Amino acid sequence: MERIVILFIFVLIMFTGLNAKAENPVDLTSLITVQDVKPQDCIKVFNTDNVHLLYLTIASVNANKFKIDEIQSRMGYVLFTVANKQFLASISNVNTRQGMLKITPVDNNYYFQPGIVSNIYKYIELNLNTQLENIK
Repeated sequence: MERIVILFIFVLIMFTGLNAKAENPVDLTSLITVQDVKPQDCIKVFNTDNVHLLYLTIASVNANKFKIDEIQSRMGYVLFTVANKQFLASISNVNTRQGMLKITPVDNNYYFQPGIVSNIYKYIELNLNTQLENIK
């Protein structure tokens, strides 16, 4: 009988401990492991012109809830901040039908979460065929 009571108390303590841990909010940036990212992984060519790629990059940074610090449409770059680290997304022409996006850390330290770059690329690839439209 004592063993059953002790087992019941032990199980009760385990479940209450799990519930207390589940209620604590978790910062999503801590879920992604920080690691060295290869500089060639930060460059990608897309099958769209540089203007469409600039708008898709701005939309991607915004959709990922990164803080946009500066947008320069003439030069084709977006400066944004993620987890207290600034990144520069620069867009250039490869030819008339292709644009290149290069995302680099401003401090030139490539020790960061690789999900930052891959999430931006995935968003752009998913929305690559959407047409630009003027909103009035």
